[in-house]
Amino acid sequence: MDYFKQQLELLKTEREEDRKAYQALTESTSVNERRANGLSWYPIAIRGSEMSRGDYLTVEVERTTHQDVAHQLRFGASAVLFSNHDPKNDRIEGTISYQSRNILKITLRTDELPEWSRDGKLGIDLLFDDNSYDEMTNALKLASTLQEKTEEGRLIKILTGEKQPTFDTHIHNYTIPGLNPSQQAAVDKIRAANELAIVHGPPGTGKTTTLVQAIKALIKQDHKQILVVAPSNTAVDLLTEKLSDEGLNVLRVGNPAKVSDSLMSLTLDSKMTAHNSMKEIKKLKKQASEFRDMAHKYKRNFGKAERDQRKALFDEARNIMKSVENTEQYIVSDLLTKAQVITATLVGANHYTVRHLKYHTVVIDEAGQALEPACWIPILKAKKVVLAGDHCQLPPTIKSAEAAKNGLSTTLLEKCVQIHPEAVSLLQQQYRMHEHIMGYSSKVFYESRLQAHQSVAAHLLHEEDTALAFIDTAGCGFDEKTEGTSTTNPEEAAFLFKHLTKTITELSTRYQPDNFPSIAVISPYKQQVQLLKEQLEHSPQLTPYSNAITINTIDSFQGQERDMVYISMTRSNTENKIGFLSDVRRMNVAMTRARKKLVIIGDSGTLSQFPFYGNFIAYAEEKNAYLSAWEFMDV
Repeated sequence: MDYFKQQLELLKTEREEDRKAYQALTESTSVNERRANGLSWYPIAIRGSEMSRGDYLTVEVERTTHQDVAHQLRFGASAVLFSNHDPKNDRIEGTISYQSRNILKITLRTDELPEWSRDGKLGIDLLFDDNSYDEMTNALKLASTLQEKTEEGRLIKILTGEKQPTFDTHIHNYTIPGLNPSQQAAVDKIRAANELAIVHGPPGTGKTTTLVQAIKALIKQDHKQILVVAPSNTAVDLLTEKLSDEGLNVLRVGNPAKVSDSLMSLTLDSKMTAHNSMKEIKKLKKQASEFRDMAHKYKRNFGKAERDQRKALFDEARNIMKSVENTEQYIVSDLLTKAQVITATLVGANHYTVRHLKYHTVVIDEAGQALEPACWIPILKAKKVVLAGDHCQLPPTIKSAEAAKNGLSTTLLEKCVQIHPEAVSLLQQQYRMHEHIMGYSSKVFYESRLQAHQSVAAHLLHEEDTALAFIDTAGCGFDEKTEGTSTTNPEEAAFLFKHLTKTITELSTRYQPDNFPSIAVISPYKQQVQLLKEQLEHSPQLTPYSNAITINTIDSFQGQERDMVYISMTRSNTENKIGFLSDVRRMNVAMTRARKKLVIIGDSGTLSQFPFYGNFIAYAEEKNAYLSAWEFMDV
């Protein structure tokens, strides 16, 4: 099957599964349940409105209660303004055009608010994300048609394995102070690449630092604008801030997840507000609103003269808004021309303000977590692509097991590492972990090529401590419990907290509360995480240290680090079933979050039937890090 046809099929399967899951979450649920699931803001208050592009109206709303509930309402998402009196009929669809803390703006497909909007009981519901799927589908179709063209098709053919990437061997040396040899080599390869360079950044190896320096070097070399994208807003924000700190003119398209003043000032909205042509726009918008308000005073059942007058006023408001659009377009073009780097999410790269732009180079960070169809959105705007990430950590989340099994879970990064090893630079020095914590991961995933930098290679919580412990619960009778699809191990959770309490008591003699080591308690299973959180609530001795302790699933810790990490493996059964513990990339993430101490608690009888865990237990023994839970039973 044609490469892009297959991708389209996989995406279609994923879209259907995602839609089904979304409908199951929303169709028969109350507004309170939708709010708890992060799909609704309710209640809200309207704080203001203004005319927008075309005949659309942008309405600013504020979430007035439940402000601490996590939600998924984001810039660019499709949403609906509704009244809870009659949510089926009293609703207008639109797009979220701004979101920050408890304020969002929604651009509605109407030129005036309906009567029911003045009646209170209003909310915003997130709609199924058709827009992202449409953008991905269109990108795949376009890639399919462009691949046969000589110039545009060259990069596509390289990324799909039909051609080999080329490198400029005559590029002059450009040494960057502060980079280690493998980081410098990665920058050199990025500069020399004509079409493709890949930065493989294992945990703690300074991938962001390397990318920022490479982007600076490319701008110095080519003086051309660069597009920098990533699958999540958080990853985009990190690069945006670091690039700006290096003195580059960065323009962030879309809304940052991290709402800091420094980041907000880099957004298109903020830069437009500061532009000297904005006074003119404000004046025109005020005029348009006045004409529109005058028009609304005429009711539709007035005579012909009044109807004509109403129409004339609306026409005048529209004409003024055309001038506003033209002036806004001028400001946007001016800002885009001056920007050295444009940053966005993968789908945000096709936002209407930048959709038309082409770039010499596109940098895709966190490419190991990016769905391949989403990567083609920015790739089709480039002559050269830099992929950065780690395919040995977690892949993107995929809703459809069928699509995942048939290839959607294999990222473009993973494919390109396989087919174009000559384009890959492995960052080899890590700045996070003690060498014993790093060692097993380096051996299994990185061909033993990782080295711990001298600043971290031997660092411990204190001089009498060790960096690694595997505590074996075999024979303790800590059996897992299964209910439906969830797995828990209550005795293991209780044991972990006994051990943690003993450790914290010891550490409290060496640290003050204000500099206490940070601690993560991790499990692959959501229900086990729930049990662990309950254990913390019922541990009064740990209350003074609760700010230092974070408990969550492995997936939510990707990209983070802590001084000490406990992992509750949970699985313990006589059938030697380990479920999704068999996804060793997930365990790579878990094991590499710790800086100074890693404690893994599990049943060797169940785990060691699987080579990855059997070999890890042998590694722990070799490092004198193997302990039996029996040794702590009187704790």
